[in-house]
Amino acid sequence: MGATGSIGRSTLDLIGRDPARFHVVALTANRNADLLAKLAIEHDAELAVVADPSRYDELKAALAGTSVQAAAGDEALMEAVARPVDWTMAAIVGSAGLRPTLEAVRQGKYVALANKECLVSAGDIFMQAVANSGTQLLPVDSEHSAGFQAIDLNVSVAIEKITLPASGGPFRTWTLEQMAHASPEDALKHPNWSMGGKITIDSATLMNKALEVYE
Repeated sequence: MGATGSIGRSTLDLIGRDPARFHVVALTANRNADLLAKLAIEHDAELAVVADPSRYDELKAALAGTSVQAAAGDEALMEAVARPVDWTMAAIVGSAGLRPTLEAVRQGKYVALANKECLVSAGDIFMQAVANSGTQLLPVDSEHSAGFQAIDLNVSVAIEKITLPASGGPFRTWTLEQMAHASPEDALKHPNWSMGGKITIDSATLMNKALEVYE
């Protein structure tokens, strides 16, 4: 889920390095039908789903003559997530990822979670679904993956303190006086990453750190 985003493309890059070990069942994207089709063909996926129904014709045309099935819309996305797989990457950005990620969790397999909003917006419900299904939830966002690997999750008393680092947005070297006159356009000029408008603003304001604390 979220195949055309940064995490989705990184995941497929790893899969593509040893394709004999993997079988890609389904890839999904929000609106980028052209890139979705290219990735689905490259990785020989069974199904490609674009969430925006208006991009269906574009996706279908791009997949014409291939073995990849094209579909579009919310229900097609849910059907894709419900297909039997061993492992799902949940990389849809924001609250839009909650419903399909919950469906992936209910399959009782492995879910690699890059969508922190699932836990921020519905943590109790989400983790109860994980417990009920026996799903193995694997954090893949950088800070959470590092924490997961560094601590013994069975011995919570061993955790004294967790420090969340920040790479720094565009205001890292600005003075308080300069920041008092910052514009949204200034905040969108991240020096290191291209992450889309919302996440870039969250980085500039450190709201992304608050979300990580909540998670």
